[in-house]
Amino acid sequence: MKLASLKAGRDGRLVVVSDDLAWCADAASIAPTMQNALDNWDEVAPRLAALAKDLNHDVIPKERFHERDAASPLPRAFQWADGSAYVNHVALVRQARGAEMPDSFWHDPLMYQGGSDGFLGPRDPIPLGDPAWGCDMEAEVVVVTDDVPAGIDAASARDKILLVGLTNDVSLRGLIPAELAKGFGFFQSKPASAMSPVFVTPASLGDRWRDGKLHGTLCVDLNGKPLGRADAGVDMTFDFGALIAHAAKTRNLGAGTIIGSGTVSNRDAGGGPGKPIAEGGLGYSCLAEVRTVETILEGEPRTPFLKKGDTVRIWMDDERHHSIFGAIEQQVA
Repeated sequence: MKLASLKAGRDGRLVVVSDDLAWCADAASIAPTMQNALDNWDEVAPRLAALAKDLNHDVIPKERFHERDAASPLPRAFQWADGSAYVNHVALVRQARGAEMPDSFWHDPLMYQGGSDGFLGPRDPIPLGDPAWGCDMEAEVVVVTDDVPAGIDAASARDKILLVGLTNDVSLRGLIPAELAKGFGFFQSKPASAMSPVFVTPASLGDRWRDGKLHGTLCVDLNGKPLGRADAGVDMTFDFGALIAHAAKTRNLGAGTIIGSGTVSNRDAGGGPGKPIAEGGLGYSCLAEVRTVETILEGEPRTPFLKKGDTVRIWMDDERHHSIFGAIEQQVA
């Protein structure tokens, strides 16, 4: 089952979307918004699934689904916590800085709490007030949870995952060092993120969803050229069950909590830093990693951060080369 929120008011209008993302059907009679559906999931999920089945069999009224009309599936959420499950990415960044990599990073996930009071839609521009802020994209996988009790174990936490999607977690790299130096974490350096047009139930992903991970090529283009083709299921040190359990160690998580994977990152087949796609590698899911590898190999970064007019596109295709979640496509404004 695929769900989306069309732009309408603060919280959007919930629709079920056909498997090919071509059509949608209004779900207001079942749940007016995505958050309402998540709050009452056990009751409404079977009804939404039946509506989706009827839509895919073309037996109910439908309307064209245009990704440009979609808000984030959750236009605002009670909680957005982003992890760093691909420790390879963290290791490379620290290597470029000449900083030691604590062994605990391989056993204890990194996580921060981001702003969730307003997400960008998948076609909304990325607002950039000052190019010196060092605007970067981060292509990630996200999951949306049911209510999660404090102290849950990682295996049980996997059963609390209701939906899966993608995000562009926008980062302002020029602001991050000074904020982290205060010892109090991110705030100004993490503006609004954008979510994929649709979120999908794990069961609908088939074999792509296993072991608490989304498997498949996460595609990232910059200005129409391939930047990243990493496999989201590879080199993921902490699966989503582990990330959820980490977030819920000392507190309950409310239905509709969004948990992010952090930047998807693969090492090269030979064990070294990933290579650009033009050199036969899988590329990168953010510009910071490009610049990190350049620093490791050449002594300094060459690739600039995003500037006005740059376009970022993030998506994942199925085996038939059809988009699973729709595409995040944003221009820097």
